[in-house]
Amino acid sequence: MNILMFGPNGSGKGTFGKVLCDKFGIPQIETGVIFRDNISKGTALGKEAKAYIDRGDLVPDGITIPMILSRLTEKDCAKGWLLDGFPRNKTQAVAFWDALQKEKIKLDYVVELVLDRDTAKKRIMGRRLCPKDNNHPNNIYVQANLPVEKDGKLYCRVCGSDGLLTRADDQDEKAIDKRHGIYFDTNNGTLSAINYFKDRVKVIQVDAAPGIKVVTENLFKLVK
Repeated sequence: MNILMFGPNGSGKGTFGKVLCDKFGIPQIETGVIFRDNISKGTALGKEAKAYIDRGDLVPDGITIPMILSRLTEKDCAKGWLLDGFPRNKTQAVAFWDALQKEKIKLDYVVELVLDRDTAKKRIMGRRLCPKDNNHPNNIYVQANLPVEKDGKLYCRVCGSDGLLTRADDQDEKAIDKRHGIYFDTNNGTLSAINYFKDRVKVIQVDAAPGIKVVTENLFKLVK
């Protein structure tokens, strides 16, 4: 089972990507990790990528795509894979699709988590971190994950700890708006990449607005 996963920041890509990976016994692959691994191991592609990064330039698709393809052919991908974070625009989508065809690597599904921009932004800015365990979900804008409020203070909904924290980048509206601007751009952004795949592979759209249980159930009905 080979899957491309899309969704705006705040849609739960990491969470639902893991859900699908656990179901099918496949690795969850992020392009950022591929870059770091190639650079740390000093591979030929990693050295080329590092040269661009050190200059503050974007790494060309001619380097990025071979890195990704190499990762997708490793042993742990024998039963399939779920790739998150690439492609980000139509140009990359075309190049990646052509590369998959050339290497005869089948793409089974494109999964798109659908969430409107305002809700996605609120979910990001509403995250609250438990000081004892960052894996305890708390979010002031998600009904299912609301922290416990008592005497004007918020407590972790899982363990009851007080002093919930926020991440600085979760509160950076300009950065959030920039990332969402790229994603929701239907001409040159990530949505244009998704639209490109619609004529070539089965694209499954799942509403990411409900709670984790409902979204998971809907995913399992459609991805099989």
